[in-house]
Amino acid sequence: MEAVIMYFLVALIIVCVFAIGYIYVYNYFQTFIIRLNEAEAFIDTTLRKRFDLLNKSIHIIENHCDKEEKVLPAISKLRSQKLNNFDLDRQLYEAINEFEKYKNLIPELNEDDAFLKIDLALFESEAEIVAARKYYNDIISDYNKLVRNFPSNIVAIVSKYKEKPYFDGKNMYDDDTNDFKL
Repeated sequence: MEAVIMYFLVALIIVCVFAIGYIYVYNYFQTFIIRLNEAEAFIDTTLRKRFDLLNKSIHIIENHCDKEEKVLPAISKLRSQKLNNFDLDRQLYEAINEFEKYKNLIPELNEDDAFLKIDLALFESEAEIVAARKYYNDIISDYNKLVRNFPSNIVAIVSKYKEKPYFDGKNMYDDDTNDFKL
């Protein structure tokens, strides 16, 4: 009878150790998920700020251009689309390149205070988005390591956590396979 109680206590201790380990790793995942959400929110805010700046610049550029010319059509196109941050970032870079084209083609724009303020704010937002991308990608790198490495991958499988792509759209692998899912 004492042997049965002893085996039961040993089994209970082992189950408790595994449960504590699972809870610890699960909470570690939750910390990364919270940090990822915060980084995504900051990226989203910065991208929306850039979109608003480019949107405001349309009227300023139109005042200095031929009225028949469609100014910043990439921004006009974005108004009606629902994009994720990855796609919005790519589209905004196209629009910023177009913005720069107008800046270089129309010298009067460089004398317009409102245009110069927008240009400066876009320049400052570039530094913000680069820093946010780096922070996000650093978190993603650590998160993906947890998803792949033993023993935390057991918690990932049970909790259905999948690897996430880097913000720049590239995955962690050197080849061109897309072995990860969002």
